[in-house]
Amino acid sequence: MQGDRTALLNAVAAPMVGMMQQIGIKQQDQAQVLVQEVVLPTLTAHYDELLDIQARSFAVALGKDDLQAIATFYASPAGKRLVAAQPQLAQAQMAGTQQWMQSVMPEIQGKLTKAIQAHGWTAGGQAKPR
Repeated sequence: MQGDRTALLNAVAAPMVGMMQQIGIKQQDQAQVLVQEVVLPTLTAHYDELLDIQARSFAVALGKDDLQAIATFYASPAGKRLVAAQPQLAQAQMAGTQQWMQSVMPEIQGKLTKAIQAHGWTAGGQAKPR
């Protein structure tokens, strides 16, 4: 995560513009200005705090040898390409997950309806009066 602060912060800029719009700044150009003038500088100022949190998380879950191997990988050309591709990969994975959920929801809904009926519950979770 230490990698390229600028790349990571730039990757969060677009979602932050969307967040500005959700909180009421409807004009995209105004939202972009606020992200550039307020959000990104604030995140930059606190970035070392994020690195500390991440480092402690890794240290709890992994041993020294594993951490050194991971650091070696991220310093390699493939590791650097992986870091650069993270925003694109995350977006593609999110889109794929949403499509997958939409494809299985009808099946889940049908099975939930049958399970609710089998338990004698109403749709609101209450037991049917007997």
